[in-house]
Amino acid sequence: MLTNLIVFILASIIGSEVISKVPQTLHTPLMSGSNAISGITIVGALVVAGMVGDPWAMYVGMAALIFATTNVVGGFMVTDRMLQMFKKKE
Repeated sequence: MLTNLIVFILASIIGSEVISKVPQTLHTPLMSGSNAISGITIVGALVVAGMVGDPWAMYVGMAALIFATTNVVGGFMVTDRMLQMFKKKE
């Protein structure tokens, strides 16, 4: 348990440092990549929610499914809106 907590804290610190140094021009491709990762999370959440017998694990899988779906949809909406700024206006 302590090892998992240490890994989580280190990953959070390193992740925030890496993301804070990303230039603005790379934000859209980075957002698209994170949307693809969230799509993988959706598949994992479906597996967990559908294959477990414990109701608690099913609820956790369902919550993961809802959060990952919200992340994917919101991410694609933000990416689409950013790409609309670069299109020529008629």
